[in-house]
Amino acid sequence: MTETANLALPLLAPAQAQKHVTVNEALVRLDGVTQLRLSSVTETAPPAAIDGLAYAVPVGAVNAWAGQEGTVAIASGGGWVFVPPSRGWQALVLDAGALAIFDGAEWRIGAMTMTPNGASVAMKSVEVDVNLTAGASVTTPVLFPARSISYGVTGRVITAITGAVSTWDLGITGDLQRYGSGLGLPLNSWVNGPGAPQVYWSPTALEITAQGGDFAGGAIRLVAHYAELSLPDPV
Repeated sequence: MTETANLALPLLAPAQAQKHVTVNEALVRLDGVTQLRLSSVTETAPPAAIDGLAYAVPVGAVNAWAGQEGTVAIASGGGWVFVPPSRGWQALVLDAGALAIFDGAEWRIGAMTMTPNGASVAMKSVEVDVNLTAGASVTTPVLFPARSISYGVTGRVITAITGAVSTWDLGITGDLQRYGSGLGLPLNSWVNGPGAPQVYWSPTALEITAQGGDFAGGAIRLVAHYAELSLPDPV
């Protein structure tokens, strides 16, 4: 046995020379996977190797990550140390802002549960900055995917809203005030719009509607909070 069973830490051999090399590599791996934080699970090209940063290597990885798909790449000494994750490992994925569980093949963003055959419930929060163009309303990109269960929307004004508008509403087509109404215009005004869980059977965007006049400018950071259910693995 040359590695530990769970974290693949290299073990010293009897009478081994340069023992510090093996010990230091084991410490680098342990430092990288303890309280695991993955900068990304989708980056295919290695960034600058800043010591301590960790990435999940996806399919299609290139350059220094080529051939390492499925491993965790930990930056060390200007290069990379690769550790194979095991089913059930958990990590915070920083660029997604969500926890993830490794299912044995890929990292499931937002997964909170996972059955023996791969079914899970994922909780997700998707953030987008929306620039308000001139007019009476603005439609966001799709924020709720098909078959998602919405719990609400939160947001904050990140550039003061201008125009003849006096307040604004936040909702969806057919229910324009579902997530908020009479909302403020100044910088850091906010919306905290929870609601009864709502299933969106088709991809759904948000509608931002001006009251009292039209928008001239401004920007709002919106976050859609929802759950997704996944099927068991194929048989």
